[in-house]
Amino acid sequence: MIVNDSSISIENINLKYSELDHNLALKPYSLLNFLQDIASENAEKFGFGYSFVSSRNYAWFLIKYTMHFENYPTNIQNLILKTQPRGYNKLFAYRDFELYDNDILLGRISSVWTMVDLETRNPVLISNVISDNCYMQPFTKREDDLTFARLKSIQDFQFTKDFEVRYNDIDVNGHANNGNYIIWAFEPLSLDFKTTHKIKTLDMMFKKEIKYGEKIVVEVSFLDDKTTAHTIKNMCGDEICLVQCTWI
Repeated sequence: MIVNDSSISIENINLKYSELDHNLALKPYSLLNFLQDIASENAEKFGFGYSFVSSRNYAWFLIKYTMHFENYPTNIQNLILKTQPRGYNKLFAYRDFELYDNDILLGRISSVWTMVDLETRNPVLISNVISDNCYMQPFTKREDDLTFARLKSIQDFQFTKDFEVRYNDIDVNGHANNGNYIIWAFEPLSLDFKTTHKIKTLDMMFKKEIKYGEKIVVEVSFLDDKTTAHTIKNMCGDEICLVQCTWI
């Protein structure tokens, strides 16, 4: 759970109809954008955000999400979103989020990030970049930390769909924004399934960036009645992103 201290950022979000699906559930795409925005604002506030790293030709790349929902946000008007940086080790930084409807906890989310040299596209040692003025401490694990699922690529898939990365999909780092990945991953699922199910857990692993104009293929398999596995690949067969979701 997020521990109350000065490192927390809290945002009260008045949800708009454009951010909801036809069941009045929060679109996963909208959720990922909310997470990215509050994380960026928090990082800026504490001295390790976009303006700090970009001036040194570095960027934060998202590596993993794990999301566990008590009740996926549905039919609510105001969403309270909290985030807290959890610190870093050599190559990875950690961040937690919580979602609330008033004082009711809806879900918890943990994430892993890495800092990348934009010239070489290689990860860098975070301790070599973070300054003494940044609110970024070495990572310490807690007993109640969420566990990231071990995602594996699927060999046999039941559904597939092709996409092309559009200009509107590109973010400030010049590659596809992470919110688009969840759109691509879920699109092959039937309307009936998505209409009658809500997300219980969601794990994502971002393995490789993809840029404007590139073509991708999404492969989806049901591991059981309530668990789906999704693999996003480029046309060379390289895995771009792995997703696993349990539904209720």
